[in-house]
Amino acid sequence: MIKTPLGGSRRKFFADCSCCQPAFRADSPQLGRRDVLAGGLAALGAGALGTFAARAQAQAKSKIDVHHHFLPPAHKEALDRHKMGSPKWSPQMSLDDMDKSGIALSVLSQVQPGTWYGDAEESRKLSRTINEYGATLVRDHPNRFGLFATISPPDVEGSLKESEYSFDTLKADGIGLLTSYQGKYLGDASFAPVYEELNRRKAVIYVHPLTPACCNNTVPGIPPGSIEYATDSTRTIAHLVFSGMSQKYPDMRWIFSHSGGTLPFLTQRFVRQQLVQKHPHLPNGPIPEFRKFYYELAQGNTKAQLAALFEMVSVSQVLYGTDYPYRDGAEVNEGIANWKFSATDLRAIEHETARKLLPKLKTT
Repeated sequence: MIKTPLGGSRRKFFADCSCCQPAFRADSPQLGRRDVLAGGLAALGAGALGTFAARAQAQAKSKIDVHHHFLPPAHKEALDRHKMGSPKWSPQMSLDDMDKSGIALSVLSQVQPGTWYGDAEESRKLSRTINEYGATLVRDHPNRFGLFATISPPDVEGSLKESEYSFDTLKADGIGLLTSYQGKYLGDASFAPVYEELNRRKAVIYVHPLTPACCNNTVPGIPPGSIEYATDSTRTIAHLVFSGMSQKYPDMRWIFSHSGGTLPFLTQRFVRQQLVQKHPHLPNGPIPEFRKFYYELAQGNTKAQLAALFEMVSVSQVLYGTDYPYRDGAEVNEGIANWKFSATDLRAIEHETARKLLPKLKTT
């Protein structure tokens, strides 16, 4: 029997869930048809109708999307110059899908593969342009957008300067990183000076995968994103934990994409690895570290994926995400609906945890 986010059986979960309880029926032995109609008419007074409508409208657009890409013109030009593909995007496209999907606010993040192509000066200029464009969108739409600012950790000096500018001047909500940078995963010791500053700020770090340097065309006929994105998330999470970086900088709050990629399916392998290698900084194994991280549900919301994720973490570590414009909000909405969360858990996933994690977000 599949376990629920609360650790109980699915049968009990449905029994406890108010949305799964049978509604009153006109043929109920306790209530006559006239009683039901009278009660219904009384409840449908003008005041009640107004209250119901207000509640429905608020619930219809309350979600906070922490996995929402944007593509400033300068970034698209850079991707074209480096012969990288890019999606079709505009601010209005984002707003339209948000309205359609019941999303109150989206936190914008860079399109992969970001700004790092081995040239620090190019990366600095492009990151600054992307971040200022994002901050302008936040100012123009203060109740609809937030910002995960772009930096490139291989350029330590540039990353420190851009982090300072992004937080202190642009008022960014956090930092957006990629899982790897030309073969360097996020547990790399060379990134330590950047992490020291982000840890000091207790920064929220959103991490998106990309095609790693190792595996651009591994399986003929299968785009690398179909396999490697989820795998690269797992690589970088494991590297952060086993390198000791996540313990060394404990005040950084990490959000990983796509329900953690393949991590929830491989936890026992990592437990076994710690038993063999006996890293002194993991006296209780890697699972407690995995449980400290946050995970969003874009492209990670099937019943099998959710069952594996909730074996690893509680609902308090899970956030709503779409992966727009690569995916729309309808996809994750359907996955969430199929799981049939309790009302309390649904509120936590869709907006409450994001508000706690990112308190500067200005939603109405």
